[in-house]
Amino acid sequence: MTRPAFDTLRALAIASQALGLTLIITLETLMGDAARPWQGWTLAAMVAAALWIALVRLYRRNKARKAMARQPGDD
Repeated sequence: MTRPAFDTLRALAIASQALGLTLIITLETLMGDAARPWQGWTLAAMVAAALWIALVRLYRRNKARKAMARQPGDD
């Protein structure tokens, strides 16, 4: 089984982390110390997105592994 040249989940993970970091820096710049709670929620959303992406990746990997096991083996 070959991997596709473009991994959508990897791109989504990178984009979500980049967006979160940009938002945290922007909040600090615009709001100063008042941004702390918002930065915490942003960090929590970043962690939740990373966990969700990891679970989807694990699900897809296990699904592909089961599909390969069901096929007649070349072993």
